[in-house]
Amino acid sequence: MIIIGLMSGTSADGVDAAVVEVGGHTAGGGTPVSPTYRLLAHTLTPHTDALREEILACVRPEHGTVDRLCALNFELGESFAVAALTGARAAGIAPERIDLIGSHGQTMWHIPGHSTLQIASPAVIAERTGATVISNFRARDMAAGGQGAPLVPYVDALLLRHPTLIRAAQNIGGIANATYLPPLDADASAIFAFDSGPGNMLIDDAVRRATDGAMQYDDGGALAAQGRVDGSLLEELMEHAFLRAPPPKTTGREVFGAQFGAGLWASGVARGLKPVDIVATATAFTAMSIAVSYRDFLPAMPNEVLVSGGGALNPTLLRMMERQLNDFSPAGHTVRVMRSDEAGIPVLAKEAFAFAILADQTWRGRPGNLPAATGARAPVILGDITPGARFPYPLASQ
Repeated sequence: MIIIGLMSGTSADGVDAAVVEVGGHTAGGGTPVSPTYRLLAHTLTPHTDALREEILACVRPEHGTVDRLCALNFELGESFAVAALTGARAAGIAPERIDLIGSHGQTMWHIPGHSTLQIASPAVIAERTGATVISNFRARDMAAGGQGAPLVPYVDALLLRHPTLIRAAQNIGGIANATYLPPLDADASAIFAFDSGPGNMLIDDAVRRATDGAMQYDDGGALAAQGRVDGSLLEELMEHAFLRAPPPKTTGREVFGAQFGAGLWASGVARGLKPVDIVATATAFTAMSIAVSYRDFLPAMPNEVLVSGGGALNPTLLRMMERQLNDFSPAGHTVRVMRSDEAGIPVLAKEAFAFAILADQTWRGRPGNLPAATGARAPVILGDITPGARFPYPLASQ
């Protein structure tokens, strides 16, 4: 099968598309065997400035009225469909060869333990591409008592465990989340995951304020590298209640969004900090909150941390993380921070790749959540199926 995974994260900069070839599902007589997943292409289709501004407006309760959300749902459907077709072209795949699309959608609001909302009309995506679409992955996990996130740990456990080393798969998108991965010879029940707190979200907010909107993110961590971390402001930020709450836990813009960013900036200005100092302190907050979560919640410090997401492209952030993680490690234990590319998964493709795999799981009637990560009562089959023009695609087990 050819499956395209689609993902737009909390940064709302565009839609990532991962084109994945899936094979090896069944042997003779329908006996399950290990599937194989090969990434054929990864693309990012940027949102227009107007669409991004509308997304960022609608994730704020004071602006996200029902009429705006209704319209945005269909506009995002069009954007996600374009992203899927762009990915197919990059892979040299004709649209009619797309068997399935797994669309995460755009998260607009998330209430841990209660409900969640991702939009990007799957009907529009199916109509524009002709492919069957699986969407709304998070809701079923929440209905089963889970947080609805993180879901990528299922794929981390599938693809990234090491034969002998303890690993952590650390994604740094708008929010940061970690998956604890014991060695392959250890009990898989030890795998779990959680959101540690802010990722790029507050850094990006500070960069926009520091440059009067000329920059949307800290390219290469250059601004943070020029600044000085303010210890007292960092200590204040680290008092946030979410950081102390034990897993399973999830968060998003409703906690670390624009309002939090405005407060962080105001605190920095009140202390007389330079703009680059505020960016540096926001970067240190992400690094420290990740390191503290490892110290407080992981069974053991990892040997390797595989970083994916936009934060993997910020060397200043990675240096801060590695220093903090090693400061918290036992004597003689070294934590190596590396990009997920070194394990064969491009840093910007992992989440879209994951939703292609999760779509495949759903299509085959297999659970796609990891209860130890989400807190769900049991593994459940995720998502809603929107038939495309070529539906039904025959299951490999039939």
